[in-house]
Amino acid sequence: MRTAAFQVPRLLVVPGLNDSGPVHWQSWLQSQYRDAERVVQRDWSNPQLERWAARVDATLERAAGRSRGGEPDSFVAVAHSFGCLALARHLAQRPDSPVRAALFVAPADPDKFGVAGLLPQQRLAVPSTVVASDTDPWMTAASSRRWAQRWGSAWLTLGDAGTSTPRPASARCRWRGAGSPR
Repeated sequence: MRTAAFQVPRLLVVPGLNDSGPVHWQSWLQSQYRDAERVVQRDWSNPQLERWAARVDATLERAAGRSRGGEPDSFVAVAHSFGCLALARHLAQRPDSPVRAALFVAPADPDKFGVAGLLPQQRLAVPSTVVASDTDPWMTAASSRRWAQRWGSAWLTLGDAGTSTPRPASARCRWRGAGSPR
C-alpha cells in the first residue's frame, strides 16, 4: 500500500478593508512564505460579503492549478478585518475547502455591515482562532468572543492593542513573540 507524502500547508492571506499595504503585518507574514497566496479584491473599499467570499473561492481554485507534487494543496488561512467575514462565509459555503485551519485577526463586526445572518452560526469545520483586542474600534472584545464561541474557535485577546493596522515595528515584534513561521 502506497502512502501519500505529507505536504506542509500553504499560507492564504485574506486582507480586510483597503487591503493590507506593504508595512502591514499580513504583508510581512506573506513575505516569509514564498508559496503564499493572497486574496485580491476588485474593490477594497466596498465590502460586499458574497463578492469577497467568491474571491476567496477563486483564489483557492487558481492556486489548486499550481499544486505541488500532483497532490491537492491545503492551506492555513490568515484573515484580517472584513477578510475574516469573507473567510468565514467561504468556509460555511464550501465544506470541501482546502483551508485546513483559520486565524481570524481583529475581525470586523458583522452587525456594522449588516451581514451577521450570512455568517456561520455554528462550529466551523476547521480548527480556528479569533485574535482580538480589548480596544479595537471595529469589534468589541465581547462580540469577538461570542463569534469565537459560535464558531468553536479558540479566543485570544492582545489586551489594549487597538486594531491591528500597520505599525511595522511594534506589530512585527508582537507577532514574533507568538511563534516563528517555519
